[in-house]
Amino acid sequence: MVSSIFRAALLMLLSLMPLAGHAQANIEIDTPAIASIKRSMQQRHSQLEPYYSSGAIGLTRDGLIVMRDANAVPLAARQSVNGLIAAENQDRNALYREIARANSHPEWESDIRSTFGQRWIELARSGWWYQGADGGWVRK
Repeated sequence: MVSSIFRAALLMLLSLMPLAGHAQANIEIDTPAIASIKRSMQQRHSQLEPYYSSGAIGLTRDGLIVMRDANAVPLAARQSVNGLIAAENQDRNALYREIARANSHPEWESDIRSTFGQRWIELARSGWWYQGADGGWVRK
């Protein structure tokens, strides 16, 4: 069920209207590299989901995730969770970069990142934490 929720959220993200100021940007674009990144993220999501739900992990404004509350993670699991966060952020950065490259506009990466950052927050479940406009943490 979790992977189907993640898949639906990712499909919603990828079917967004063109980026503001970039009428030609296609964020639905699919390449082998993008498909591989999406698979990797989908496989990891079920491991991250409990940490989103507990408030340990939060969504940042710039489309990444961070350890928001390390105390919500047992000490023995922190290294593993930090590894999941690092892998997720690596894939998110690669996704934004690859979408921009696939559109033949690598300079659009920051706009794509911003758009995804907003959409990840919009699609977050109730109870998940995200970074507000002022940088403070907000519970959805």
